[in-house]
Amino acid sequence: PYHGMEFRHYYLAKEMINLGYDVNIISASYSHLFKEQPKVKTRFTIDKIDGINYVWVKVPSYSSAHSKKRVLKWLIYTLSLFFLPIKKLSRPDYIIVSPMQTMPFYPAYRWAKRMGSKIIFEVKDIWPLSIQELGGYSSHHPFIKVLKYFEKMAIQKSDAIVSVLPNYDQYLKEQGFQKNFYYIPNGVVVSEKDDADDLPQEIKQQIPNNKFIVGYTGTIGIANALNYLLEAAALLQNHDDIFFLIVGEGGEKNHLIKKYAHLKNVLFLPAIPKSQIPAMLKKMNVCYVGFENKNLYKYGVSPNKIFDYMMAEKPIIFSVSSPNNPVEKSQCGMVVAPANPLEITEAIKYLYQMSEQERKTLGISAKQYVIQHHTFSIFAQQYQQIFKELER
Repeated sequence: PYHGMEFRHYYLAKEMINLGYDVNIISASYSHLFKEQPKVKTRFTIDKIDGINYVWVKVPSYSSAHSKKRVLKWLIYTLSLFFLPIKKLSRPDYIIVSPMQTMPFYPAYRWAKRMGSKIIFEVKDIWPLSIQELGGYSSHHPFIKVLKYFEKMAIQKSDAIVSVLPNYDQYLKEQGFQKNFYYIPNGVVVSEKDDADDLPQEIKQQIPNNKFIVGYTGTIGIANALNYLLEAAALLQNHDDIFFLIVGEGGEKNHLIKKYAHLKNVLFLPAIPKSQIPAMLKKMNVCYVGFENKNLYKYGVSPNKIFDYMMAEKPIIFSVSSPNNPVEKSQCGMVVAPANPLEITEAIKYLYQMSEQERKTLGISAKQYVIQHHTFSIFAQQYQQIFKELER
């Protein structure tokens, strides 16, 4: 949380420490998702953060998520892993490989073979399928072939496969694999103390009072499908009581600001610290999560932001074609077709016309569901069970 936007591994590690494990996290030193980049001077920098051993692997920076230098970063990170100072770290019993792209699995597999460790492949996004469908890359593209080769290796060589996607086992079967698959989604941390910070006054004064606010917090990229929400805002611009609030940064932000500059019912705000997200969500009546209409989402989705919304007791408009999704399961909002501004508009109007108590009931259902099924303490226990099964 000190560097921002990559929270799963930190919170999972904290809960694993509570169960008695010693945890090392190995990460590249630069990401466009970090709000604050780690300070590194040498090839490998070891930090102790809240009891977790972080190893930062020095990589080049890049300008945006779509920069070609980002691919260079992936290559340098993967090659550097072969020279990781393993002797400075405790010998692992289990190695969880949880990269976005698939190349780092190979050096991790080499470590596992050398040290007698069990290796688990954790899938958050299906690569290279995601960039093929969202970026339009051909399966014959040389880099796609490289990523596919390492994906196949990861599936074949891993002792178990974990995914945040509920239907990833369907993907495995379609690819011809029979593997031990475990579903461990994204989620939230339930804290007994209130760690939330208030919003700065300069942000508060920009948000209108006495409006029905449809909100979004998070990355503003192509995959987040915010253009369809903004098309809904255009359709609703004559409804004076309905307002749209988009909080975050990303490669599509400037494009969307320019394209929809004429809309007076839309406000873009910069990304804020995670500690301020609960205060921001209190300003919103309904929250939006959307995806493009792509075949890859049939294997499931697990966006972090949706669980923050649920924890904040917010009704959700979920624009996606994906079975077994948490909004559908918890009945905490409306699931509408992806890439469909008209359906998004109708969902907004439907929730707007509900009584405040009816919306509150949806929000309570959301929070109850997320506490029962989506906390990192539960996920750590699930991982502990996987470890036990691998030792049998």
